[in-house]
Amino acid sequence: MESEVAEKQSSYTYWVRQAKEDAAPPPVPRRLSANDISMQSQPNALGSVWNRAGTWEEKNLNTWASNRIKELLTSMSSLEFSCGNAEISEVTKCVGDAFLVTVRNKKCAGYTYELTLKFKGEWLVREEKKKIKGDIDIPEFSFGELDDLQMEVRVGESTDLVPQDKTQISGELRRFLEPIRAKLLQFEQELKDR
Repeated sequence: MESEVAEKQSSYTYWVRQAKEDAAPPPVPRRLSANDISMQSQPNALGSVWNRAGTWEEKNLNTWASNRIKELLTSMSSLEFSCGNAEISEVTKCVGDAFLVTVRNKKCAGYTYELTLKFKGEWLVREEKKKIKGDIDIPEFSFGELDDLQMEVRVGESTDLVPQDKTQISGELRRFLEPIRAKLLQFEQELKDR
């Protein structure tokens, strides 16, 4: 019984100081001056001033992203092909969402978009130069998935072109895929750096 009391007593007082004279005096509270506050290091918090803890903050970047995608894609130079050339003249559809999320002081960027681009150019068809135009559709693509980017080329209706000509032109215009992917990778990097 004596050993049980000794065990209980020692486990109870294990973290408690035995002698009051060994203990440091309790700190005396004092008011901090403005200079003291400015000298303290502030953690580099991401996001807004109100969210210093960096718990959760989401920014909608749709307007910036849509404008930037349009700007990047229309700035592409024209491509030369074996039978002609073509260029992106306009972005007619740019629909989607782009956002920047701050979670636990870490930034995460993301987007999902759909595009339709107009192209125009000149093509040599059966020894005769023809003006061509049409659309390039890029179905839904999102952050980190540009390696799987797909596109559909539709050559505009022209009375001079037979279906074989349109198929050949469409096949060659698929070379736009790599320059478009490069511009979208640039957009993705700019979004991450915001």
